[in-house]
Amino acid sequence: MPEQADTVTQNLEPDVNPWLIAVAVILPAFMEVIDTSIASVCIPYIAGSLSASNDEATWVLTFYLLSNAVVLPASAWFALRFGRKRFLIASIVIFTISSFFCGAATSLIAILLARLVQGAGGGGLQPLSQAILTESFPPEKRGLAQGMFGLGVVVAPVLGPTLGGFLTDAYSWRWAFYINIPIGVLAILLIMRYVKDPPYITNAKVGRLDTIGFGLLAVGLGSLQIILDRGQEDDWFGAIWIRWAFVIMCVGLVGFVISQLTRENTLVDLSVFKIRNFTLGCVLIFMFGAAVYSAVTLLPLYFQSIMDYSAWWSGLAVSPRGIGSIVAMPVVGLLVAKMDNRILVSTGFLVFGVCSLFWGNLTMQISPWSLVIPIIVSGFSLGLVFVPLSVTTLAELPRQAVGNGSGLYNLMRNVGGSIGISVVNTILARHWQLHRTELTRDLAPTFPNVQQTLDYFTNFFAQYVGHPTAQSLAIGQVGRTLDQQAQLWSYVDDFRYMAFACFCCVPLVWTLKKVKFRGGISAH
Repeated sequence: MPEQADTVTQNLEPDVNPWLIAVAVILPAFMEVIDTSIASVCIPYIAGSLSASNDEATWVLTFYLLSNAVVLPASAWFALRFGRKRFLIASIVIFTISSFFCGAATSLIAILLARLVQGAGGGGLQPLSQAILTESFPPEKRGLAQGMFGLGVVVAPVLGPTLGGFLTDAYSWRWAFYINIPIGVLAILLIMRYVKDPPYITNAKVGRLDTIGFGLLAVGLGSLQIILDRGQEDDWFGAIWIRWAFVIMCVGLVGFVISQLTRENTLVDLSVFKIRNFTLGCVLIFMFGAAVYSAVTLLPLYFQSIMDYSAWWSGLAVSPRGIGSIVAMPVVGLLVAKMDNRILVSTGFLVFGVCSLFWGNLTMQISPWSLVIPIIVSGFSLGLVFVPLSVTTLAELPRQAVGNGSGLYNLMRNVGGSIGISVVNTILARHWQLHRTELTRDLAPTFPNVQQTLDYFTNFFAQYVGHPTAQSLAIGQVGRTLDQQAQLWSYVDDFRYMAFACFCCVPLVWTLKKVKFRGGISAH
């Protein structure tokens, strides 16, 4: 293990109030995370405006995630090579300018290229912000600082669809991108004023860019993201191109790992995985990302597909989760320095699992107000996981490895989120077919209940149309009810699987080593 004096927990004593630094670096992180979800509700409008199909327009999301995932783990090398402050400012400039070109795009190709550049600019914002925060606060306040950072990372995916829906309905989908410009300008000004590079950054000597590792990583993560985004539409491994993409992904990722372990001057330092807390923390944040992004995806879809809500109202219905997170982050940030972090993390997974079980009892007649309390509680549980898990995972890293570790840690969360969304969407589609087949067995016309329902709808429609037409409309109404019930059961399956995954994480949390921060560090 690294000696205590070399660990990240050593305070670098910034010249200014660390909370000013916190505001400066949280702004770009919030801007980057919210942009991963804000465009999701704009896809139909983007497609219509740019004369593209919905399938073609979804590449707006895919291209962003592709370049973002590649740059994210490489951000530590860029920070050491060019200076962390300069690289952070450059990333924000690239992100902000490309946001303008996204909003001003007049063709599908133009917006895809702009999103590719935007994702590259946003790739380094999260790990750089987290590394700067970690170093700017003394150990006893580091949990509170991570709590503020967590507000951006956890609340942003919740607010993204709501804000995107509002801007699209009230103005235009283009404003979902233009809104980044004032935030980016403010972040640049604050960072130029308050953020400084520590000595080990300014005095760092790094070799040339590991182009082999960077290329293998780009191929591997790019193939993975394309498979996850397009797999369900093309029947997964039933499509030949997905089989080839999977082979390319395996070759790219395996080759990347081998290159990083056997060569010098590599893109990332995989030796940090020798630290138990870091490895287990990456596994847990992977599961955390899968659970959070799955819930963020499923609940708005439920309101839109089952309850017939608009994009704006569905986003508004799930926004109370942000209230829970806002309350949780500062409270948990204070508790991190005073109690065993494993208690907080395991409680967070447990509570989120219970909320998922509650959502697994959805019915066609449930009121949206019935979901408000569990949505708020689930937001609180996210704070219980994110803050103490971040502190515990990064606590024992050498100071020089914080940027590298933070990049890998955030990458695991993002990959977990992408896989989680892909899995729950696949379950929705496949289990809808399964439940529809099962429910159809109970819809034989000779069954009294079925005949009674058909007679009721036939008599109802016969008030307005002829009897033959009324019979056809009655059969169609029964079919729509069947589809809704089958779809509802597929949502129930998803939420119950989410609960099971969260419950499985609870015992894994207790394999972490206990780390306490009380005016200093003691790792046990």
